[in-house]
Amino acid sequence: MNHRLLVGAVLALALILGAAGCVSDGRPSLLPNPDPNLRKTSAELAADAAKRNYEASAPRGGLADARAQYELMSRRVDIVNLADADWDRVEVWINHTYVVFIPAMQKQEDKKLDFEMFFDRDGHHLDTDGGKNPIKIVEIFREGKMYAVRTNME
Repeated sequence: MNHRLLVGAVLALALILGAAGCVSDGRPSLLPNPDPNLRKTSAELAADAAKRNYEASAPRGGLADARAQYELMSRRVDIVNLADADWDRVEVWINHTYVVFIPAMQKQEDKKLDFEMFFDRDGHHLDTDGGKNPIKIVEIFREGKMYAVRTNME
C-alpha cells in the first residue's frame, strides 16, 4: 500500500473517531467554542435556558450597538458588540423563544453561537427545520432592557 494513502486513511479514521467522541461528550458542537465561558454541555445550556424568561414587558432599549449574522448552512449565529464598552450578563434571544446566556461580551469581539447552544424552556434547541422555523428576530437582554439586533443572513 502506498505510504501516503496509508497516512491519509489513518488520518481520516482518526478524524471520524474524534468526531464521534466529541458528539458523545454532550457538547453542542464538534469544535470547542472560542470563548471558554461558552464551553458548556448541551445539558448545561438547556438547564440555564429553562431558568430564563423572555422579558416581554421589559423596557425597550431600541437598536443595540450590535450586529448578528446567521449562517443556515453552518447553523451558527455570530454576534458582535459594536459599543465602546464591554457588556456583562447578556441574554441573546431568537424569536422570543430560544436563549443563550453570555457572561461577558467584550467590545468589538465576535461571539460564535451554534444553533445547538440556543434552547427554549422545554429543552429543545434551535432548529430552523429547513426554513419552516426561520429566524425572524434576534434580541439581547441586558441591564434590564430588551434591545433589537440588526441581522444579516449569509
